[in-house]
Amino acid sequence: MSYGAVQVLKGINLEIEKGQVVALIGRSGSGKSTALRCVDRLEKINDGEIWACGHRLTNPNLDLRALRQDVGIVFQSYNLFPHLTVEQNITLAPRWVKKMERTAARKLAEEVLEQVGLAEKIDSYPEQLSGGQQQRVAIARSLAMKPKMMLFDEVTSALDPELTGEVLKVMEDLAANGMTMLLVTHEMAFAERVADRVVFMHQGRIREEGPSSILTNPATPELKSFVGSHH
Repeated sequence: MSYGAVQVLKGINLEIEKGQVVALIGRSGSGKSTALRCVDRLEKINDGEIWACGHRLTNPNLDLRALRQDVGIVFQSYNLFPHLTVEQNITLAPRWVKKMERTAARKLAEEVLEQVGLAEKIDSYPEQLSGGQQQRVAIARSLAMKPKMMLFDEVTSALDPELTGEVLKVMEDLAANGMTMLLVTHEMAFAERVADRVVFMHQGRIREEGPSSILTNPATPELKSFVGSHH
């Protein structure tokens, strides 16, 4: 089953199968974050077609709320509400969008916090958490909507190296449990280990793509030089 052909920027063609993990890599400004943001309709699409989880993103009557229930996105800035507890941050959307009542919402928060290893932080406030913990709460918040696909946009780039590992582990667990994922990352070792496919973008186009082995055996001089600068 295909999760849609994404044609963005300068004629990108990309299909992601259900349960696949696809890593978008490339230098700053190569278009990878823009490509990712198009899949959640955070960027306007001028040309071409994008389908995600059965939603045609170029449809003028697209139900954005329905799309964003199916496609979760996590950014490098966690965007948690500082005046709300972890539970309230996580249950805001399910209670608002899905009209979930309080007890069920708390149970859901416990469940998704368990997935990211933070069950004991349910009543904490964001300021009481480290950056890595806040990012894991942001992932839990996305999971609470039970998405079919998750987008991750450089989610570890604002974190110290020792906090990066705990966030990557959560993503690795999600991948192992069959979540369809499209991620923009500069963590090459992680992409090599977890991604089913790696897509190297260069100047708004896909320059090279294939299994993660292309990182150890690049075919193009551009990817070779990119990988060289990241090891």
